[in-house]
Amino acid sequence: MSSGVMVCLDELAKGDRAQLLGRLTSALAKLNFDVQRTAQTRSWENELAFLQQVAQTLIQHDRAFATWHLLLEYEIPRRQKRPDGILLDSDIIFVIEFKLGESRGSAGERWQAEEYALDLRDFHAGSNERTIVPILCVARQSNQEPLPVSNRARRVWPVSSCSTQSLAEHIIDLYTRAHDRAGRTIDPHAWHGAPYRPTLTIIEAAEQLFENHNVQEISHSYASNLTETTDALVEHVREAQRLRERRICFVTGVPGAGKTLTGLNAVHDPALRKEGRPPAVFLSGNGPLVKVIRAALVRNAQRQGASRRDASHRVGAFIQNVHAFLRHYTAHQSELPLEHVVVFDEAQRAWNMEKMLKVHQISLSEPALVLDVMERCREWCVLIALVGGGQEIHEGEAGLAEWGRTLSRRTQPWVVVAPDEALMGGSSVSGHRLFADGATQQVAVQRDGRLHLDVSTRSWRAHRFNEWVNRVLSVQPVEAHGLVASFGEFPVVRTRSLAQARDWLRAHSRLEEKRRCGLVASSGALRLRAYGIELSTAFRRGYSFEEWFLAPPEDVRSSFQLEVAGTEFEVQGLELDWVGLCWGNDLHISATKQWEFRRFTGKRWTHVRDDAKKQFMLNKYRVLLTRARQGVVLWVPSGMAEDPTLDPREFDAVYEYLGECGVPELLP
Repeated sequence: MSSGVMVCLDELAKGDRAQLLGRLTSALAKLNFDVQRTAQTRSWENELAFLQQVAQTLIQHDRAFATWHLLLEYEIPRRQKRPDGILLDSDIIFVIEFKLGESRGSAGERWQAEEYALDLRDFHAGSNERTIVPILCVARQSNQEPLPVSNRARRVWPVSSCSTQSLAEHIIDLYTRAHDRAGRTIDPHAWHGAPYRPTLTIIEAAEQLFENHNVQEISHSYASNLTETTDALVEHVREAQRLRERRICFVTGVPGAGKTLTGLNAVHDPALRKEGRPPAVFLSGNGPLVKVIRAALVRNAQRQGASRRDASHRVGAFIQNVHAFLRHYTAHQSELPLEHVVVFDEAQRAWNMEKMLKVHQISLSEPALVLDVMERCREWCVLIALVGGGQEIHEGEAGLAEWGRTLSRRTQPWVVVAPDEALMGGSSVSGHRLFADGATQQVAVQRDGRLHLDVSTRSWRAHRFNEWVNRVLSVQPVEAHGLVASFGEFPVVRTRSLAQARDWLRAHSRLEEKRRCGLVASSGALRLRAYGIELSTAFRRGYSFEEWFLAPPEDVRSSFQLEVAGTEFEVQGLELDWVGLCWGNDLHISATKQWEFRRFTGKRWTHVRDDAKKQFMLNKYRVLLTRARQGVVLWVPSGMAEDPTLDPREFDAVYEYLGECGVPELLP
């Protein structure tokens, strides 16, 4: 299945709009955009009405134009971008973006159209060395702007804008200027099926951007074996190529050990592209993580003098969404992957078959699908799976053992390279094993201890803090209390006052030269709204968490303001220096010292009975408790006696339990 709907202008001019609308709606449904279908359908109805008129006008001007092809809602391969329309004439690619509301063609809208054109030039094999002309079509245009001047070296023309009434005439004028009679004719069907192929120029630009990276916002590189692990991965890539093997390397590490940074380092290491190797790609299903990493690298490039737009365009070459990657290769079964090396971040969170069937109607787990895609690579490939444990927070996450089960069933041989942590079930993977039954007879296994990161770069002052968190959540207060003395210079304190918690965070942030501080909270702690902490999905969907993580203290959107709390979904895989955890009564402890799990529905709390969902809730708090590099303050509200959803006794029990676990009170 190719993306979008393609129609020749002759068919469009004479065709049934309702039938075309049905094809577009069907294509949208296949991409699981049901929630957007009604609004999008209305938009298409308007677009199709005037596009039919445009097609008729173009054909009246020149009968040869009837063979041109229009693609609607075409997705640029693996870029997660969908121009409204792409018009393919004999040798020119017109990229058309419609803004049919009150728009008059803002700078941002013009850049959107230009970026689509640049993405085609830099990442789409069928568009290499082609002339690409972006057009912004708006509802009204007060002034007639001059037609753009060609820049043949750049291949992408400057964006021009026109009104809906003048679109056909505008296309004719641009065609007259840009058409090359000696140019190669575009085969529309071959163009439609052309693969993702980033140009060497964009690959080198992205590598250069990362070469002098400063991702201090993402991670502090205090662990000594980050370089050793990266070098080991490059070594395994070389060996796989030399021996013509398919290898999968599992990288484990304690929370905050730098697994993500190691994966990024490996992908951007120029050594990977030596000896004829194509570039690698970093994949993650964690949308907020991808956004923040991209934003951090873009800001670093800006500090080096690059424009934000140019840097943003380049960053996406190596850092991509795993779901878009898999969706692309599922839709293009015969296409060979460009990359022979793929890094899969948080691989233990890959979806199981039930989740894939529900969301994508595919009866394969994500591990199986990833291996299927990589097996298309000729002769050799390497999959680098970064895995942690105890932090699965979504239903349908397959876990480490699913990779083992999938590998043991492959018809094509894979060499598994893993540290003992993954094979024997160490604490960094919460006791889970790659091969749950311990049997590996069907798979060739190599042990490599260099692929385990055993020192946390996040809480680098307290290597045993993660163990303390596990004890707290396992309701082992005596054992947890005994670990507190080993924290050294990593302070952990508790308070009943949110104002006091904020003062503590601000003070430590100032003392540490504006190290980043911020509040975090469980997404299920909805009654923290009574204290000004908003956690609703609607609010968070419209909030820029890239700014929350990266903006400076004076920016009201930044985490420094201590106004908005990041939930487990926004902060997983990322970190702050000083963290204020806002404890909600979605998780509280009973008199018999057992966790009680609840979900807020309507106007009351309901008990969670399902064991798997209970584990997800514990994992939420594990994620939140392990986000700090330098120290944590735990704020437990006092509750409100007059409000049954904020029972003070429940909060009191949690506060007392944290004291039993060795957390001292924050003194006034």
